[in-house]
Amino acid sequence: MAGGVKVKESRCRGCANCIKSCPTEAIRVIDGLMRIIPDLCIDCGECIRSCEGKAITVNEDEWDLIKSREETILMADPTFYVQAAPYSRPRLMKEALESLGLTDMAEHAAIAFDLAAYAAANLIREGTEHRPFISTYCPAVLRLIQINFPELIERILPVESPLETAVTLWRSATGSKKNVTLVSPCPAKATLARNPVGRAKSSLSYVVSVSKVIRDLLAHNVKVTGEGIKTIGRRWLLWSISGGESRHISAFLDKGMTSISVSGLRNTMDLLKELELGRLDGIDFIECRACDLGCIGGTGTYESRFLSHLRLENLETEWLPAQEEMEVIREWHEKGIWRLDTPIPVKERLPLSQNLEEAMAKLREMDTIYAGLPHIDCGACGRPSCRALAEDIVRGQGEETDCIFKLRERISLLSGEIHDLSSRLPHTIHPTKKRRSMA
Repeated sequence: MAGGVKVKESRCRGCANCIKSCPTEAIRVIDGLMRIIPDLCIDCGECIRSCEGKAITVNEDEWDLIKSREETILMADPTFYVQAAPYSRPRLMKEALESLGLTDMAEHAAIAFDLAAYAAANLIREGTEHRPFISTYCPAVLRLIQINFPELIERILPVESPLETAVTLWRSATGSKKNVTLVSPCPAKATLARNPVGRAKSSLSYVVSVSKVIRDLLAHNVKVTGEGIKTIGRRWLLWSISGGESRHISAFLDKGMTSISVSGLRNTMDLLKELELGRLDGIDFIECRACDLGCIGGTGTYESRFLSHLRLENLETEWLPAQEEMEVIREWHEKGIWRLDTPIPVKERLPLSQNLEEAMAKLREMDTIYAGLPHIDCGACGRPSCRALAEDIVRGQGEETDCIFKLRERISLLSGEIHDLSSRLPHTIHPTKKRRSMA
């Protein structure tokens, strides 16, 4: 199934910069073109950042085509509402979208994020065995855990993405079954619609990037006043930056919560390794975001993440909902729409063979091949590491001479053989004109 990353082969120069940035070794550069192994890709977008030729992009649908087909209904990530100064409040953005004939469901999203925080707080309050719990909000982090940290899966809170829950609330309020388009800040969120984790099928039909919609709005130069639009809560917007989700959850806990919030893939991996080693005692909740500073650092955003961060840090908001809002949240909580449909499974690597004996033999062969490689992980072979090359060779997807050092050794041996052969002459030709005696 298509993921959140798309490769434009016409732009790919085969530079191999992307293979070193991938945290799960999901990229190969073969015959001068980038290839992605779908089972290993977590859609973190690190390859997009490293590609100077812009050959790798967010895999999004055609925005102009979506608008032309039917009534366009948007479920936008919180990041979307802080990406342009003229529309930096939910009600201002809602007015701008509606002036272009677009339907926005920000008011339902506000409830959905409150519901997710409330549900997470209850699970943290009641649970003791699997602390610290891990946030489910960043899909890239979930996939990273599935592949690289499978023993941590039991710590993941079984709370559905509020982006999905908001669509459920909107359908319940309107009775509509029309297609919904997700406005995503990154390739990881794009996979919510295409390849969701924890549910069989997404409630989202299409995906467009935040930058695409913001550019369209600014091109139309829509003027807004905010008059006549109901005020929409703003605490859910803070989920766009690192620590916002933890602060929201903590507001629903009487005794507060001890949490750690990190952003950036390297920091996330370091923290998960610490957790794997059992070094995070006394922590209740872990919030990880694959992008720097949070979702505002996604590769599908429009504005500088630093400017968005400044705007959100200065955002004044009440963290606890009003009494009337709390009644709505508790009602939906009892219905359980916030819970993941299915448990999150471990994502196992493709075995070397379905036959155990054959797989063990290939593993021994792979170890032998790896032992003969230079172990410097230079990437010149188009693989992220010597170990990955050894595995590809065993799978029949590469050769030992793909390694430039092995190729040089082979060339050196061949040149020696050629030199030796070139010094020999047929017995019919002899420079001394002396004939060999025949016994």
